[in-house]
Amino acid sequence: MGAVRDNKALGRFELDIEGALAFANYRLTPQAVVITHTETPRALRGRGVASELIKGSLELIRADGHKVIAGCGFVVDYLYKHPEYADLMT
Repeated sequence: MGAVRDNKALGRFELDIEGALAFANYRLTPQAVVITHTETPRALRGRGVASELIKGSLELIRADGHKVIAGCGFVVDYLYKHPEYADLMT
């Protein structure tokens, strides 16, 4: 898998894989980055792509010194299963 990138112009984190694009939309608040929606191409579902996308997104958020708010169910579940990111939660 490729590296997750922050497409600030579109307000989303992106991950290219096998010629397709998975992404997580977000919006910025003064307190945190709110991840509002995660989208994985149908052909890639069930292969850990969304988890890789969110992991990379959280690493970028951490590197920027921000906090995160899970605004979609997938991110809520991911944070619950990965306590190593608990420091990012507001």
